[in-house]
Amino acid sequence: MDKLWAPWRAEYIGKEKPDGCIFCQKPVQNNDCVNYILLRKKYVYAILNIYPYNNGHIMAVPYQHIAELGKLDKDVLHELMDLVIECQQILQEKLQPHGFNIGINSGSVAGAGFAQHLHIHIVPRWNGDTNFMPVLGSTKVISQSLEQLYSLLKL
Repeated sequence: MDKLWAPWRAEYIGKEKPDGCIFCQKPVQNNDCVNYILLRKKYVYAILNIYPYNNGHIMAVPYQHIAELGKLDKDVLHELMDLVIECQQILQEKLQPHGFNIGINSGSVAGAGFAQHLHIHIVPRWNGDTNFMPVLGSTKVISQSLEQLYSLLKL
């Protein structure tokens, strides 16, 4: 195969990158459907990753603009972990993955796109979801649109 056409990705690639912190900006816009915010709690929220590692990739984010896990108040930390568990349960129920990658990229050298605002990745995984595309073609195929996924996961 010479080409894989995914024209809907052009919208993301060509989109102007916002100034400031998206994790601070998105929740105050009060437009959860457009921003793909799935759940809101007192101290934290869950949002779909618009550049997902895999279908169903959710991020759990504190409202507080903070870079380090160890600097979160105990109440925020507890609610953040509860949200990670809740997101994992929702993904298990709705998408039936075979496993999960759950983690934090702490610092830009570790891969954090927004290193100054802590967030936890919840990434569903399926047997065989790593195939020739990412290994040989350096390309990941996501099989579901964000709109479809949001509708499925939003409670």
